[in-house]
Amino acid sequence: MPSARLASAVTLPQPHTTAPAHTTGRLTDLDRAKGFAILLVVFGHLVARRAPDHVGWYEPLRIAVYLFHMPLFMYLSGYVTFLSGAARTPPARWPLLLRRRAHRLLLPFVLFGLAILIGKLLVARIAPVDNVPPGLWPGLRALVWDTAHSPATSIWYIAVLFVFCLITPPLLAIDRRHATLLAVAAALFVLPLPPVLYLDRVGSYFIFFVAGGIAADAGRRWTRAVDILYLPALAALAALALPVALGWISFTWSEGAQGFPYKWALLAAGLLSLPAVHGLVRHGPAARSATLLLLGRYVFIIYLLNTVFIGLAKAVLLKVTSWDGGHFLPFAAALMLAGVLGPVATKRWLLRRVPALDRASD
Repeated sequence: MPSARLASAVTLPQPHTTAPAHTTGRLTDLDRAKGFAILLVVFGHLVARRAPDHVGWYEPLRIAVYLFHMPLFMYLSGYVTFLSGAARTPPARWPLLLRRRAHRLLLPFVLFGLAILIGKLLVARIAPVDNVPPGLWPGLRALVWDTAHSPATSIWYIAVLFVFCLITPPLLAIDRRHATLLAVAAALFVLPLPPVLYLDRVGSYFIFFVAGGIAADAGRRWTRAVDILYLPALAALAALALPVALGWISFTWSEGAQGFPYKWALLAAGLLSLPAVHGLVRHGPAARSATLLLLGRYVFIIYLLNTVFIGLAKAVLLKVTSWDGGHFLPFAAALMLAGVLGPVATKRWLLRRVPALDRASD
């Protein structure tokens, strides 16, 4: 059984279930993959709304990153959910699963979503803030209902993961061999779901969560395939993402977009990233990276708080310098450091003094 800490960064294991026989020891490749993925998340959050002037490279590069970084996160989430045995929670335990997932995922979503909303409303009185709602009630409505305009879009993942964790056991109870699960995931992907209650993102990303679960069930057959295929997959991913990053291919794009061709590029790049990145952290320098390992173990708190620290750092830095043109590279480096180190410091030196908040952010 993998350690609770391994699973907790993505989803909470169930003590009443039995993990697959191939799970032995701590799977540091998953931790390092999470560390790599969270760096991409922080990079994608450096610019929220108005891009800096005379910086033409950031937005195409971000779009290229968005083609695969959240599919990768969902793959890792599905992998750990199946690996822990939680995906096959028996029906008698579903009420317990609901309570545990609500505590593990919905509670942080509500607490940190409210904190971000209220913080934006307060800070906006004295400093520039991105994506500020017109008031508390419109902000609350957007947080949970009109989710295309959520003031805390950066934490949508945990709300969507809550849905995935609840619908997977019933679908596997119908068919333990994944066929029904795959059929539902494919149907959700092609349906034009509205941005209400994050349904558009549920539809776009469930297929990657399912892919992670199938990979976990395959066990060593999957990791052997990854070891063989990761270099060709990396090359194919680069061939797809590089023209986007260079601005040679452009999309009418927004996160959670439904239309062609972005959504199909998301599917192709997302699926390629699974063996590509998983293999990358199993071989070469990345397989020995203490930094990725550390970040992987703090992935949840970085995910929850990176935009808060990026926003605070941006508000301070814009008081003393511009981020336009040639200023953007050092500015972006400072925001990256704030988005990564700020949450880690908060976890280690503040939240651990408050047990309830510490547990909610594990």
